[in-house]
Amino acid sequence: MENVEAVHGTLFLLSVATGAVAVLLVLIMRLKIHAFIALVLVSLLTALATGIPLADVVPTLLTGFGNTLATVALLVGFGAMIGRLLEVTGGAQVLADRLINKFGERRAPFALGVASLLFGFPIFFDAGLMVMLPIIFSVALRFGGSVLLYALPAAGAFAVMHALVPPHPGPVASGDLLGADIGLLLIVGTIVALPTWYIGSYLVSMVLGRRFNVPVPELLGANDEHHLTGEPPAFGTVLLILLLPLGLIFLNTGLNALATVGVVDGDAGWVSLLRMLGQTPVALLITLLIALYLLGRGNDPARMEKIVDGALGPICAIVLVTGAGGMFGGVLRASGIGEALAGSLQSVGLPLIVAAFVIATALRVAQGSATVALTTTASLIAPTVAATQGLSDFDLCFLVIAIAGGATVLSHFNDSGFWLVGRFLKMDEATTLRTWTVMETTIGLTAFAFALLGWWLL
Repeated sequence: MENVEAVHGTLFLLSVATGAVAVLLVLIMRLKIHAFIALVLVSLLTALATGIPLADVVPTLLTGFGNTLATVALLVGFGAMIGRLLEVTGGAQVLADRLINKFGERRAPFALGVASLLFGFPIFFDAGLMVMLPIIFSVALRFGGSVLLYALPAAGAFAVMHALVPPHPGPVASGDLLGADIGLLLIVGTIVALPTWYIGSYLVSMVLGRRFNVPVPELLGANDEHHLTGEPPAFGTVLLILLLPLGLIFLNTGLNALATVGVVDGDAGWVSLLRMLGQTPVALLITLLIALYLLGRGNDPARMEKIVDGALGPICAIVLVTGAGGMFGGVLRASGIGEALAGSLQSVGLPLIVAAFVIATALRVAQGSATVALTTTASLIAPTVAATQGLSDFDLCFLVIAIAGGATVLSHFNDSGFWLVGRFLKMDEATTLRTWTVMETTIGLTAFAFALLGWWLL
């Protein structure tokens, strides 16, 4: 649907945008209305307030919702299934054990962090941390010291991957809203995620772990109800499943780059075939099928079907929230608010990437959810991005990373991750603020610093 031409002045449109965000925060924070319901309601009210013709209101809402889900739902669904298969077959344990044996006792925290980075590619923060916690506690009991030395590098790794790297819903949704190439975003996000984790999480964790002596909690009871029987997968199998989508996606981005510089013929059939296999949804589908075959050998196919089916339930709310964020973005584009915001940013001289970080930070502090902050910020600035000339594919990726940095900082009482980490590590609120909140803030600032550097250099 073509954008509806704005009939109101810039001040009015910006006032409506400000009011929409304020209402959204009140609905979510004060009235405790689910983010999905709040986003749909605010999108409808914004469309009416900005004068979108009544006949076009619902089509505008559905177009924004559907376009976002077309990208997000497949990636998040396939990623959740892959992560669940690795979890129930013992892949996380295999990965952690091998890396600890490789790096040795003194670098056990580093090994746990690397394992969490790899395992955090397909699995979400909450689920990944729950899978790794028994392993973290076992290692902490074996080697001694504050549990923070072992838990924070792993938790930070999941947080970094969740914020920066597709197929996690935040970067996928914000990348889609801003028009970023998801395959390129995966590569750029991964490249940024590694040093961001090392500087913002691992090094900071070593300082915090020595400063705060938190004893190892009692081990979580192992829940074997859904775990498969038999031998766990080989380390090489786990590594193959985790790295295969990256390799396939590189086919698309690599061949696209080679075609651009004339090394290969971009219209050749074999190039088109390989690039199609490297499209992110297809790459994840191929990876899922291979994971089902490699991890499901010797098991009842009906049991494997129940395992992957069970992976979809927990992500339903996430998918709907990100789709509703896309709906909000569609309304902002159709109303002309994006063009008004672009003109305002230009008049005050605030760089677009800095504005993206500031907006994401404000939303993160106000309502807590990193995914909602990512999606809402991308929705707010997407029309501005569309109206800004000369942005490259790399610029769009760095914008997503800057938003992710703002959506990560200052985790506190309204963030589920704050309570998850504090509760399972048996820390009081003050200690959680001095440890988890500090680490999350350094992660966000580090990611933003790398985004700024890439924005200026590329």
